[in-house]
Amino acid sequence: MEVNATAKYIRIAPRKLRIVMNLIRGKKVSEAFAILKFTPKVGSEVVEKVLRSAVANAEHNNDMNVDNLYVSTCFVDQGPTLKRIHPRSRGQAFKILKHSSHVTVCVSEK
Repeated sequence: MEVNATAKYIRIAPRKLRIVMNLIRGKKVSEAFAILKFTPKVGSEVVEKVLRSAVANAEHNNDMNVDNLYVSTCFVDQGPTLKRIHPRSRGQAFKILKHSSHVTVCVSEK
């Protein structure tokens, strides 16, 4: 049985979040929380929040034991991109792309 949690429209680029996701994929939940706590990346807070939600879903909705849970799959999809314009010299306009992400974390019981 796999239980998941999703956070959508997070204003961090997917590229930055994938670095954090690769650290916890396949790890036990307790080990994943320890890794996220000491990871100095911006996305670690977001991933930790989604992981806590997935563990809570597993515990309350499916009566799973928290000690036996592990991160089975976790991935980041690209959300909508906000497009902004930055004026430059000689009447030019450069685009600024503000990326967003959809974070999904799935936990399973061993």
